Amino acid sequence: MNGDTAATAPQMLRIHSGMAMDTLPAPDEVGGKAWGLARLATAGINIPPAFVLGTAVCRDYFAHGRKLSKALREAIQQQVRWLEDLTGSAFGSRRNPLLLSVRSGAPVSMPGMMETLLNIGINDESIRGLIRCTGNPRLAWDSYRRLLLGYAEVMHPGRIATLEAIQSGHLKQQGLRSTGEMDSMAFRQLCTELLQNFHGVTGDEFPRDPWQQLYRSVAAVFDSWFSPRAGTYRTINGIDESMGTACLVQVMVFGNAGSDSGSGVGFTRNPADGKNELYIDYLSNAQGEDIVSGRHDVEDAGDLRRKLPGVYAELGALRTRLETEFADMQDFEFTVQQGRLYLLQTRNGKRTPLAALRIAIDMVDEQRITAPEALAQIEGIDPATLSITSLAANRDEANWSNAIAASTGVAAGVIALDEHRAREMADAGQPVVLVRQEISTDDIAAMHCAVAVVTVTGGRTSHAAVVARQLGIACVVGCRSMHIDMDKRQVHIGDDICTEGSWLTVDADHGRVCAGHLEIERHRPDDLIRRIEEWRTNTPPAAKDATGTPVAE
Repeated sequence: MNGDTAATAPQMLRIHSGMAMDTLPAPDEVGGKAWGLARLATAGINIPPAFVLGTAVCRDYFAHGRKLSKALREAIQQQVRWLEDLTGSAFGSRRNPLLLSVRSGAPVSMPGMMETLLNIGINDESIRGLIRCTGNPRLAWDSYRRLLLGYAEVMHPGRIATLEAIQSGHLKQQGLRSTGEMDSMAFRQLCTELLQNFHGVTGDEFPRDPWQQLYRSVAAVFDSWFSPRAGTYRTINGIDESMGTACLVQVMVFGNAGSDSGSGVGFTRNPADGKNELYIDYLSNAQGEDIVSGRHDVEDAGDLRRKLPGVYAELGALRTRLETEFADMQDFEFTVQQGRLYLLQTRNGKRTPLAALRIAIDMVDEQRITAPEALAQIEGIDPATLSITSLAANRDEANWSNAIAASTGVAAGVIALDEHRAREMADAGQPVVLVRQEISTDDIAAMHCAVAVVTVTGGRTSHAAVVARQLGIACVVGCRSMHIDMDKRQVHIGDDICTEGSWLTVDADHGRVCAGHLEIERHRPDDLIRRIEEWRTNTPPAAKDATGTPVAE
């Protein structure tokens, strides 16, 4: 596996522009995220350089009592030195600091189920260098704030609310609606207060040493393989827990560098209904976690096209390149830093079962894949059980509240406001609509027993929305006219007040919800099913490579 990677530890791969295809190990060794990133690099697509600690390193970490060995720490140091040489920066430098992201990447896609930490390497000294080399103090102090809160959320999840309350207090004091309105001085004051309160709130000192930040972040990514939400996701999807996760250490690029910067998530086709269109959520002057967390309202492809037409055109061209390279619909994350586009990852996109059939048929008709390859893509989907749901004729009489469609189909069920009530209602045989202020991947168990999901905030490409589509349930997000009163266990939808347990109808085809139980019609997508059955009758199954991707015979 070494090749031109000069690896010094088992399964440690360097990923950089111009790397050769023959250096790529199998995804089960380095994880799907690193494997996809390396494929992008070999295809000449612009990426931030990275190195990956493979799945064997993770298994070794657990075998030795959840400790990073001295040899592994030394190997990490050597790989960081390589990134320093490549970028002309230095980790922890007072003049030109290198900042890193640390992300999980299992061999099988598990969106949002494990941890990510960004902006690793900032402390009271290196922030001076970040300001010096970027000329952007707001970027520097915002990134420090993100590191402090992100580190606390991962390492001390039960205590993060107190630190977030400090941030909310700053916003209220200054009469601001969100952190997007804060300037560099406000961020600096907030960082000072967060640091002053960090030990008192968490019982732990925030590590000022960049190397300690990095080592602890790597350990946290490995530890998250056995987090409750990751375990639940593996159980639901039949994923073997023995494989472990890889850990990707990547050079930071900054979507929070100004109005010509931002972060986004895109799909090369619509993952809800399968349409052949670029499907994007984007947020200006933001980092990637703002998009996938589900905590923020986001912009769509139209906003990106108006603000950065050159970047939008570049993404349109990349859509074709990605599908040609991977022979499937892709889910990709990207950052724009001062007008320059970077792809951070790509993977075969999660999609609704109905979208899966439509995409498979379209890609065969476009001669992008063969019928056997298409059958391999939809393996596990029984077309005979699929149905298309729609509202009966009384739909226009309802008092609808608008939202953003993040899936497809229509569903009605009783409102549940947390996992406990969702389980109770589902166990009693009731269809459940999970209603939340924001959906996180911690809600995976509740989502699994629901027929629909509704959120007040968030976007179509948040990790939770991705999971909802994979589960094939109706999902709408960003229902701003909805208010949840957890004390009274009530949901206010426009002029209607619904108590927990009352009925709610969710129309994910049109992005809307209403109180009550509207009549729903079902019919089979016979034209799609007929095509699939013709393939199964006339063609043998496709061969696959180690990633499960169909390969030509």
